[in-house]
Amino acid sequence: MAKLVKNAVGRMVPTEVNGQKVVPFKGLGKHRPTGHKYAPPIFTSIDYPEDGNKVVGSLKEALKKCGLKDGMTISTHHHLRDGDLVSNGIFDIAHELGVKDLVWLPSASFPCHQPVIKHLENGTINRIEGSMNGPLGRFVTEGKMKGTAVLRSHGGRVQAIQDGEVKIDIAVLAAPSSDFFGNANALYGPSACGVLGYASADFLYADRVIIVTDNLVDFPNMPMEIQGIYVDYVVVVDKIGIPEKIVSGTTQITNSPDRLYIAELTTKFLLESGILKDGCYMQAGAGGTSLAIGNYVHQILKEKGWKSKVGFGGSTKYMVQMLEEGTMEHILDAQAFDLEAVESIAKNKNHHQYPVFNAYNYHTKGNLTTMMDIMILGATEVDVNFNANVVSHSDGYLLHGIGGWQNCLHAKNVILPIPLFRDRIPVIRDEVTTLVGPGELIDIIVTERGIAINPLRKDLIKKMKNSKLPIKTIKQLKDEAERICGKPKAIEFEEKVVAIIKWVDGTVIDSVRKIKQ
Repeated sequence: MAKLVKNAVGRMVPTEVNGQKVVPFKGLGKHRPTGHKYAPPIFTSIDYPEDGNKVVGSLKEALKKCGLKDGMTISTHHHLRDGDLVSNGIFDIAHELGVKDLVWLPSASFPCHQPVIKHLENGTINRIEGSMNGPLGRFVTEGKMKGTAVLRSHGGRVQAIQDGEVKIDIAVLAAPSSDFFGNANALYGPSACGVLGYASADFLYADRVIIVTDNLVDFPNMPMEIQGIYVDYVVVVDKIGIPEKIVSGTTQITNSPDRLYIAELTTKFLLESGILKDGCYMQAGAGGTSLAIGNYVHQILKEKGWKSKVGFGGSTKYMVQMLEEGTMEHILDAQAFDLEAVESIAKNKNHHQYPVFNAYNYHTKGNLTTMMDIMILGATEVDVNFNANVVSHSDGYLLHGIGGWQNCLHAKNVILPIPLFRDRIPVIRDEVTTLVGPGELIDIIVTERGIAINPLRKDLIKKMKNSKLPIKTIKQLKDEAERICGKPKAIEFEEKVVAIIKWVDGTVIDSVRKIKQ
């Protein structure tokens, strides 16, 4: 077993994972990168068709031409979400060819990827370096995966690829529309998903790139969100995704009275504190509570004649409504969550494709997150020091990815609207099960029974001193949850580390151990 050391937030983490040295978290802003960005090999157009036609007969043929072999890293993107019909097939082919010990580097996984478990069991895949969603998370937490999982944020994944921590041998990128040369976008076709922003690092840095499409169009396919000069082969299939599952057609404002009250309290706090103002930059998620907050904010902006300068997405129909009704000037979009958002990207000139490189990458000359005034996020757990967890539940099982959550913590005002308890289990605890985001970066917790302001935010505490809103301490909220639900029992873990959680700078902020059965 790898040696464990205590990092800057007091978590025991390994110094070596999957045969590679890793750096324990040093504290916020303490780790500075050195060296140069990784660069893929130089290719020559001598080796590619003069007529530009890169279409081959099948994904199997393309993988063989790319030299698929044992131990390679294969990357995919997640814009097809739970409707993805491409990723599982890669590993079926690899198994058929007898290839072993692959590393899968998805930008996210979904329950539709449960079939990958058989390839973790038969040795085709050594490990997953990406989010753990549903069945995959349970499989990993029970210690059944050969290698150790590495969980990164969306920006952390970009950082790892560009810094050379991860080398992509073959990127297999599903594209709702492509021409024969490999120029691709997500705006049109039966599997349209709006944008391909999470595939940007893959096509720029991978040794080999395969485009898989169910919509081959005439050259030139514009706009070129993926540029054909980076593409080796194009594969045409019957279907790359299930449209009903690509976008979350059921993304709706919550109808829960408690969640609506949380949204109302959050909006009142934003207005009274002065955080919500004309010209603000904002981001909210696609959960029911976040959507309710966005809708309340939209109404306030309309009433006051204010306008949000920039909204960053994951975009939804509610954000599109703000754009079209004049309460939001621009949407910068890395992922579309519903059909209205997909359609808006194609028709609204101020709804812009925005690669995750520009938004979240920590090892660049600045990024979007520090410019954001309002950041609405969720969490599975928060502790009395404002540390938060988004990857595991209080039973210790990995069930979610990090997404852009860690990157978003660098916004000016980070607000977590969360219930005080879920299924009679307190959400606010003495210590989070898995530490994914340090408390110094989380400013406000809003629950149905009160609002806690981080003691570090003396400016907000002063502004809200005479507020009629239910301002409480985080400990008061924790105690209230425990009076209602009782104190949760401690979980028992074994010594084996099954996953590590990377911070946005590539250091290790926490580790996840095998759950005791």
